[in-house]
Amino acid sequence: MINDPLDREIKINQGSSHLQYLIEPVRVSYKRDVNLSVAGINIDAKEGDMSSVPRWLARILEKEGSIEIPNNHISAYISRALNRERIAKPHDLSGIDPDFYIRVNDYLESLGDRERENLIVSMNSFVASRLEKIVKLAAASPLSIELREKLSSEEHQLYILVHNSSSAFKHRVLRFA
Repeated sequence: MINDPLDREIKINQGSSHLQYLIEPVRVSYKRDVNLSVAGINIDAKEGDMSSVPRWLARILEKEGSIEIPNNHISAYISRALNRERIAKPHDLSGIDPDFYIRVNDYLESLGDRERENLIVSMNSFVASRLEKIVKLAAASPLSIELREKLSSEEHQLYILVHNSSSAFKHRVLRFA
């Protein structure tokens, strides 16, 4: 049970972002013939065909061994984001997509233990760097449109939370300023 309204809002927003991610189309390659109709989606594909299907359906078909979802691009996508953040100035955030962390977690699920551990170590450093920058920026000023475009949906919520809390704190301790 979630009692905190902010926590409830965060969970709803994360759930919404995750659902949007699951309904996005993804390119798949068929490993065998597939003929099915589900939720208004009709598939009549032969082995070797390629098409786009919603991610949620692709996951089911992949578990059945009916398709392959090429994952090679996600590794490069994550690597580019990590590198952009690593070379960014100490006071500047590199841009990431609103669903970046959803994509990372989805990719982590597909990795073996060793690869998962290596990526988690890199992600911890990435998150620590972004968290430090977000807290400093949020304590100093309201969210600009330019900065909003660089944040994931989770980071946007964090920014608003830190900004509102730091503003309330400043108002309490500096009543006459």
